[in-house]
Amino acid sequence: MEIKRKIFHKLVTPEEALEKIVRYVRLKPLGVEKVSLERALGRVLAENVVAKVNSPPFDRSTVDGYAVRSIDVAGARENNPIRLKVVGKVEAGEIPKISVESGEAVEIATGAPIPPGADAVVMVEFTRKVCENIIEVFKSVSLGGNISQTASDVMIGEVIAYKGTVITPQIIGALAAVGVSRVLVFKKPKVAILSTGNELVKPGTPLSYGKIYDVNSYTLYSSVLEDGGDPEIIGILPDSYEKIKETLSYALKNYDVIITSGSTSAGIGDLMYRVLDELGSPGVIVHGLNVKPGKPTIIAIINNKLVFGLPGYPVSCLMNYNLIVKPIIRKLAGLRTKKTSVVKAVLPFRVFGEKGRRTFVPVALIRRGKLIAFPVGGDSGSIARLTRSDGFIVVPENTSFLEENSEVNVYLFSENYGSDLEVIGSHCPVLEKILDKLRNKFSVRMLNIGSLGGLLAIKRGEADIAGLHLLDPETAQYNIPFIRKYNVKNAVLVKGYFREQGIIIPKGNPHKIRGFEDIIDKNVRFINRNKGSGTRVLIDILISKIAEKRGVSAEDIKRRIDGYWIEAKTHFAVASAVKYGRADVGVSLRFIAEIYGLEFIPLREEEYDFLISLDALNEEPVKEFIEYLRSREFIEILNKTPGYRPKDGIGEIVRINL
Repeated sequence: MEIKRKIFHKLVTPEEALEKIVRYVRLKPLGVEKVSLERALGRVLAENVVAKVNSPPFDRSTVDGYAVRSIDVAGARENNPIRLKVVGKVEAGEIPKISVESGEAVEIATGAPIPPGADAVVMVEFTRKVCENIIEVFKSVSLGGNISQTASDVMIGEVIAYKGTVITPQIIGALAAVGVSRVLVFKKPKVAILSTGNELVKPGTPLSYGKIYDVNSYTLYSSVLEDGGDPEIIGILPDSYEKIKETLSYALKNYDVIITSGSTSAGIGDLMYRVLDELGSPGVIVHGLNVKPGKPTIIAIINNKLVFGLPGYPVSCLMNYNLIVKPIIRKLAGLRTKKTSVVKAVLPFRVFGEKGRRTFVPVALIRRGKLIAFPVGGDSGSIARLTRSDGFIVVPENTSFLEENSEVNVYLFSENYGSDLEVIGSHCPVLEKILDKLRNKFSVRMLNIGSLGGLLAIKRGEADIAGLHLLDPETAQYNIPFIRKYNVKNAVLVKGYFREQGIIIPKGNPHKIRGFEDIIDKNVRFINRNKGSGTRVLIDILISKIAEKRGVSAEDIKRRIDGYWIEAKTHFAVASAVKYGRADVGVSLRFIAEIYGLEFIPLREEEYDFLISLDALNEEPVKEFIEYLRSREFIEILNKTPGYRPKDGIGEIVRINL
């Protein structure tokens, strides 16, 4: 039989080749499976992983020292030490059996629960034992100092890691911290790798004249492995029509993707394109790329299976793998495009280190013309902060701080950094439902740093969207007065929804709380919210109104509230404190109270709106955010969620006159 040469009639670009592929094959993961944490590294999550417990599950000390009331050690110095009576000791794993009263301290180990009454821990290095039960403290400590609060790392119901995330050691640690032992991941595409050519021999065997070692099988194997596939080298094939056809037929039955190298050009001895055209429909869809090196490349689709015939020359083979095959394998594995391991970025504000020690600061990378390395807050025990970060920066041991706007190296945790949509501000469980919807199409990151922090992030140009619920005491209006106060000119307000805030108490209301004044008058243990949060603003307004009514100062009222100076960073931390007896009462959302099985006394509806950067307003992720906010589907979600309801004109864009 006469063998005819096949001439390359039409060369295509790599982009055109990829377009041809998607006409025939849906490029999506090929299935899911559950794996243990020990086998999860490098896999891609197939669903959001939600925390079933808080981390930490209780307020705990981050140092060895003494649990105290911060007010008791205010002003302590070397030349003016303050004496405290030591009334007990708490080790890690113990339940505190004693509370801290005025003038007292409890010795505490790192990781041990904070005893009732204490709101800070003095490091042992800043104390001196005078006698058996008396210490001197010669350095003050701020409220909440050296305490890792309940749920400050991870909250019940909080998403630990999102669908599509590559599982890193940091994420595995976060999952273990909340008790997750198995995760649902995308299956790795099974990839068959084979080389063709009479001249090829396996590395490690004697090399006779005219032979060369098979290089491509091993570069392709490692590349597929790096890109999330499950590769297998199935051998070296001679330039034999029958043998190539037999082996490819086997591979098509047992693998998801086949990659060959060699036998792809138009020479008489090159058989790959003829075999592929005969094995199934539609057969060869590309034979030749307009690239150099690497023109002789074949792409075929046989019964919905992809076959890539790459050039035999190693450089051409690897180049075209990166151009064409890499993005396909990564999509089938659920991975995004690979990035470099180190990038340069600019700091939005000064970042402090500790003199004499090298400091590693997790950062989120935000693209705003320039790359911004946004430090992600949290204490040294916070694993979840790493899952919100793209990498870390280093403050050298001989440097106290890195200056605002300085350029830094960011050492990446994973190959993917930055997001299509950056949401920074107040956390809201219902907001997550919108973002989950957007994650089907875009990469989305949410950094929960409070309403005021989000407003300032928008002003500095670091965020696309910020959730706000800031109540102005003078006008009794939400959000708009703060936009004017901070002169935020580069943003618009988008109307959101109402959330019901109120007092949360244990089932049965043992202290017979009827309103906020009872918190003042009944000597119950209160847990407050952190400064800068919308809930803290509301609490202080309520106190000011009661103080005015009674003809006393707000500071007098605050001093009367047992626990006013004890702060929780999240709604979940407040509910946890009430649920487990660390406090008798707090202020949170009706929705959170129901999650924890607590009773709820309404205080007021707050307005939760969205501040959106003008630069991002016409970007697709933001346009789809606003569209979904206005949708019937989301309004139904609001109406079905306890304590929520939509505002009139939800999704309406409001331009603020400054």
